[in-house]
Amino acid sequence: MIVRLAEEQDFHGFLGLAAQVECWFGPMVEDRGFHDAVRKHIRRSTALVAVSSGPDLLGGLMFAAQAPTHNVRWIVVAEQSRGKGVGRALMAEAMGRFVRGSGSVEVVTFGADHPGARVSGARAFYERLGFTPAEAVDPGPEGGSRQVFRLAVT
Repeated sequence: MIVRLAEEQDFHGFLGLAAQVECWFGPMVEDRGFHDAVRKHIRRSTALVAVSSGPDLLGGLMFAAQAPTHNVRWIVVAEQSRGKGVGRALMAEAMGRFVRGSGSVEVVTFGADHPGARVSGARAFYERLGFTPAEAVDPGPEGGSRQVFRLAVT
């Protein structure tokens, strides 16, 4: 597996990943706002992809690097690649590439009562990386609860 900066030809791979998680996050594949966000992150070199020998992306991540608060805007690992270190590799590359100085890294994920919280393993994933649950935020577009997870960096 290689983690690298996303390129324009990875756009459709991001849509493929999004299709796998729309049941948890709401519509993205046909959403022009999502398309614009992916293209913006690719253009700004703040999108990463995990790739292997096949044509499909193993995972993708979009990051906002604005110290002192950095934000994981979006991270998805392909269903067949979950639990194999892809998410950890994407996060490690993002932290090493984008985070400078002290501050925090935040990500909005499922609230504890969201059905996707257990099935996706997202909350446990962030906790294993050292993030701690913080304040609740507005529900997602599908109506499910959301919560900030925060990691202090020095």
